[in-house]
Amino acid sequence: MSSYVTLNPTTGKTEQEFAQLDDAAVTRVLSRSDAEFARWRATPASERARLLIRVADAYDARREELAKLISTEMGKPMQEAVGEVELAAAIYRWYGEHGPDLLEREVLDPQGSEESLVQTGPIGSLIGVMPWNYPYYQVARFVAPNLMVGNTIILKHAAICAASSEVMAEIVHTAGVREDAYINVFASNDQVADMIADHRVRGVSLTGSERAGASVAETAGRHLKKAVLELGGSDPLIVLDDGDIERTATIAAQARLSNTGQACNSPKRMIVDNGKIDDFVSIITDAFESAKVGDPTDPGTQVGPLSSITARDTVVEQVRRAVEQGATLHTGGAAVEGDGAFMRPAVLTGVTKGMDAYSEEIFGPVAVIHGVDSSDEAVALANDVGFGLSGSVWGSDIERAQEIADRLEVGMAYINEHGTTLPGLPFGGVKRSGFGRELGRWGMGEFVNTRLRRTSTTKK
Repeated sequence: MSSYVTLNPTTGKTEQEFAQLDDAAVTRVLSRSDAEFARWRATPASERARLLIRVADAYDARREELAKLISTEMGKPMQEAVGEVELAAAIYRWYGEHGPDLLEREVLDPQGSEESLVQTGPIGSLIGVMPWNYPYYQVARFVAPNLMVGNTIILKHAAICAASSEVMAEIVHTAGVREDAYINVFASNDQVADMIADHRVRGVSLTGSERAGASVAETAGRHLKKAVLELGGSDPLIVLDDGDIERTATIAAQARLSNTGQACNSPKRMIVDNGKIDDFVSIITDAFESAKVGDPTDPGTQVGPLSSITARDTVVEQVRRAVEQGATLHTGGAAVEGDGAFMRPAVLTGVTKGMDAYSEEIFGPVAVIHGVDSSDEAVALANDVGFGLSGSVWGSDIERAQEIADRLEVGMAYINEHGTTLPGLPFGGVKRSGFGRELGRWGMGEFVNTRLRRTSTTKK
């Protein structure tokens, strides 16, 4: 039985099954991608850009269809799903509009020669290993810059996102990208490891768990391949003593419940001045209790199912264990009876060092709220985990908030907003959250040959 199955997390029913790649096909995929590289890189940058804009147009034209598809696959509420489709379209469009300029050669100080310049070129066939939580967005931020550069793509999506990955491939090919420049594969983890090891593959990008990232990085390192990893996060949200508690708590609750809490850069740890923590906890608790949990295709639903029963049960167990270890549960935390992978959003306080919930990532609708007595204590607490994806600071004194944000050990620091992602902004983290950057000009700088060309003349 194939592991590529659409198991609807709302109903618990199997919608579709997909045939997995056989081992003989792996070699054919590698040969096709490698052979296409010479043709794709020779395609003018202006033409590659034009095709990416056509991809963007298709996403915009089919937004409702595409949104419904991922609501069925992984349970994203429709409004959020539509927003994700629009973001993916914006990423393809951004690279279509800006990509050719980013590939222009850079003229340097000659430094003793007639000419010194830097050229940016592709490196070859790449593998993308993508997660289920943002099926279109995650793919777009890997695929768009690398197709623009001239690399060829082998795309391995999450096993529950087979249907959407097929549609993404169809959109890219219908737009005019040659079939072998973008190959969608239903491959096993072992097959992916074999492909990374193959000499024809020049790099790999993975968004996923720490365990998956460590495995991919080990294989890539052993075979001297470039890797970009975007892994987990346990992002802090710091509320200063001059912050607007009601407004900040309302926004924080919405952000934490977005995508049913299944986002790497979700504000998982909320750090609040002890003088205002009671009000903050009360507002978050009320928001979590009033949020409608249900069918993601219902326009009124705010919190859909988790991606699977297993994922739901993992988060429920994390909450249970936190309470067992001494944390206070203010609301939620239990599975919803009946079909589907639903749970009640949970609010925890009293989580201390030594408890599992202090340092682990909780990938679901759970807010962990800490109280502190000073901004120094807030920063120390924020940095006292292995992750370093993003973090935010909220307060009315902007200069003070910026100074505190600059002390966070993260790849992305925000003031009075959290988790903003736009096509032209770099995305990525430090520490156990991975390495490398996606989006913007930084996303086009990872899998490229930054090539020096220097010319001197021989004088008689």
